[in-house]
Amino acid sequence: MSAWAKPGLAALLLWAGAAVAGEADVVEAEATQEGAGAWRFDVTVAHADEGWDHYADKWEVLAPDGSLLGTRVLLHPHVGEQPFTRSLGGIAIPAGIDRVILRAHDSVHGLGGGETTVELAR
Repeated sequence: MSAWAKPGLAALLLWAGAAVAGEADVVEAEATQEGAGAWRFDVTVAHADEGWDHYADKWEVLAPDGSLLGTRVLLHPHVGEQPFTRSLGGIAIPAGIDRVILRAHDSVHGLGGGETTVELAR
C-alpha cells in the first residue's frame, strides 16, 4: 500500500466508525389518554448507542404543524438495551389535534431518523 493510500484509508475507517450508530429512529409508539387533554406516550427508540459520546438523548412529541408538545430527555446511553421503550405522561394535547408525530434525537446527528405518527383515539 502506498503512503498516499494509508491516510485515506485511516480517514475512511474513522468516518465509518462514527457513522455506525446512525440516527435515532422511533420504531413504535402508543398514546393513552390520561385525563382532560393529557396524554401518556410509550415510545420505542432504536439507535446503536456507542456510549456517552454517541447515544439517543431524547424524543419529542410534535403537533401536525410541527409545534413541540413535549420532550422526554434520555439521561444515559442504552448500549445493551436496543431497542428500548421509555414513557412520558402529562403531555397536554390541544383539542382538535387528532394525531401527533414522534421523533428521536441523538447526540451526534441530532434529528433526522425515522419518525412515527400516532392517531389519538379520543
